[in-house]
Amino acid sequence: MTKKISPAHEFEPEFVTELKAIFEEKIVFNQVLGLKVTGLWPTRVTGRIDMRRELIGSYSHNRIHGGVISAGLDAMGGLAVMAAIGARHMDEPPAQRLQRFGKLGTIDLRIDYLRPGISEYFELRAEVLRLGSRVASTRMEFLGADGKLFSVGSGAYIVS
Repeated sequence: MTKKISPAHEFEPEFVTELKAIFEEKIVFNQVLGLKVTGLWPTRVTGRIDMRRELIGSYSHNRIHGGVISAGLDAMGGLAVMAAIGARHMDEPPAQRLQRFGKLGTIDLRIDYLRPGISEYFELRAEVLRLGSRVASTRMEFLGADGKLFSVGSGAYIVS
């Protein structure tokens, strides 16, 4: 029997601080994207990417590159899985839970581009639909500053 993830769990400040450091600093590619964590809960995560010149994919329209969208959504899906794993093992100390992410990796990713990504910044959201013993399934969203949905994604991640 698998443990259920309860949305009532609150993460300890130590866990949140260290998970943000892993995501924003130790995963160096997330620095290239400018991806920052804005919210971290057991059942969902949120992030932000500020638009800058290095992220332009269409110079004539100042649109964000589709690869940035894909990579950002993939990263957020992975973060959501990390949060869900952390919530599943709340009986362990934070440092021990943070060691559980070593085998996490993307095994399938689908991105649907709904409209051109033109905005001063972008909000990213992700949630875990199912956390199994070996595979987790996620759903992600990529939105403009005005809340308009630009892209959606779904991902599968190996967790063990």
